[in-house]
Amino acid sequence: MKTVSVSRTADVSPELAVDRLRDLDALMDAAGFDEVHVDGDRVRVVNHVSLATMELTVSVIESDAALAYEQVDGIFEEMVTRYEVTESQGGDESGGAGDEREGATTLTATTEFAVGAGPLGDLLDATIIARQRRRELTAQLAYLAGE
Repeated sequence: MKTVSVSRTADVSPELAVDRLRDLDALMDAAGFDEVHVDGDRVRVVNHVSLATMELTVSVIESDAALAYEQVDGIFEEMVTRYEVTESQGGDESGGAGDEREGATTLTATTEFAVGAGPLGDLLDATIIARQRRRELTAQLAYLAGE
């Protein structure tokens, strides 16, 4: 399994971030997919790449995360994405800022995936997928942060 994870601190309440996560249509739109189709807890996304069309269907799953979904149909042998929303603790007692701002929220998105043997080979395919997925997750965290 390969893992792609992005994290950021944002000046948004945890409650608002979780509310934004629940809007699956807007969350997937933020990733930049060409098409997004939401039907309850199932989402189908489509990307057109050159002459190829890549489709992926995911379903929301039970998890300790604020939101988690797994592939039910698509290009991966398996794929799971989790979004964590945690209230930041603020700076240290000496008045230093630290890495976290008081009243801020830490947003983390992690995708774990396994690819089958592709035309370019497992390693290259996984590298390309990881790079693209990192862009998608970064864009989704920007949406959660209200940007």
